[in-house]
Amino acid sequence: MRIDPTLAPTPESWLAANAPDEPVFFFHPARLMQVARDFLAGFPGLVTYAVKANPAPEMIRTLHAAGISAFDVASPAEMELVRAHAPGAALHYHNPVRSAEEVAAGLRAGCVSWSVDRPAELAKLAGLPRGTEIAVRLKLPVPGAAYDFGAKFGATPEQAAALLRQVVAMGFTPSLTFHPGTQCTRPEPWARYIVEAAAVARSAGVTLHRLNVGGGFPAHRDAARPDLQGIFDTIREATQGAFDEAPLLVCEPGRALAAEALTLATRVKGVHDEAVFLNDGVYGGLAEWRDIAPMDRVRAVGRQGGALTGETLRRVVFGPTCDSIDRLPETLPLPSDLQEGDFLLFAGMGAYSRALVTGFNGYGVRKVVEIESQD
Repeated sequence: MRIDPTLAPTPESWLAANAPDEPVFFFHPARLMQVARDFLAGFPGLVTYAVKANPAPEMIRTLHAAGISAFDVASPAEMELVRAHAPGAALHYHNPVRSAEEVAAGLRAGCVSWSVDRPAELAKLAGLPRGTEIAVRLKLPVPGAAYDFGAKFGATPEQAAALLRQVVAMGFTPSLTFHPGTQCTRPEPWARYIVEAAAVARSAGVTLHRLNVGGGFPAHRDAARPDLQGIFDTIREATQGAFDEAPLLVCEPGRALAAEALTLATRVKGVHDEAVFLNDGVYGGLAEWRDIAPMDRVRAVGRQGGALTGETLRRVVFGPTCDSIDRLPETLPLPSDLQEGDFLLFAGMGAYSRALVTGFNGYGVRKVVEIESQD
């Protein structure tokens, strides 16, 4: 998926001029840089980008230019991507389960931080240079996320303490990491994890080098903007209160950094009674709508780029494939004057949408257009 070389002032103007029959992503580099700078100014530690959220070259280049100096990579392919577009950046390899070949790839790429959540995986890292940072991944039953990351990865507090002692015994630099889950809109999960992390370190008799508070920071999905600064302040205060000697802090946002980078434009293929058919759906840019609550940052525009203002009706929204599950899980409030050939624009779609696009039935977003305006 390559960026169209023609810049456009706004999505609406590009749609009016080109009338595309295929879905389009609009890339907003100015918005992306502003979000990155907000994180860098507000978070009390090192900000890394979780590449999995949107592994596009323009994302890596723009974030690096904004000041992001470290990237959380989960595979050799992501390592190569960062090395190609941000060659001087630090790599944190925090996918806790790796093959022997992947460990070797991480060594070749110069990864400076690694995570583990079980003894067998720590044993695979025995050949790393002594002094390398190994972050033990902690999991807790903490509510508040759209879905729980602890179901796959993480050690219990007792297991984490034992792993920390083993990390030190092997000559590595001990740290702790956790992930509260995706789209956490309240700061309480971080506070709970930080308190438990301090208890784990005390139980292990280990002084932590760093505490990685993971991702999970919320993107702007509905009318109310998330209070990121409130979460940052809670993380700072909880760390200072829980530790006798506070470790350095690291975060690895994906969704919250990437979301504002893209707007998804879909064209209406048909309007039939209570149903609207689009040229993209859950096998394409709207894949995440199956897994987390839908957003309400959707606007309808006519073929000439003007906003549609008809009475709002709730309608079922189907994608373009022949699969009957290709539909949004909830109805959308859409204007009654919406017609075939008009467009729906989904804002804040930079996280995971591009990464999850398939080519099922021959459909899927393949075009990216860069937008000049930040507004």
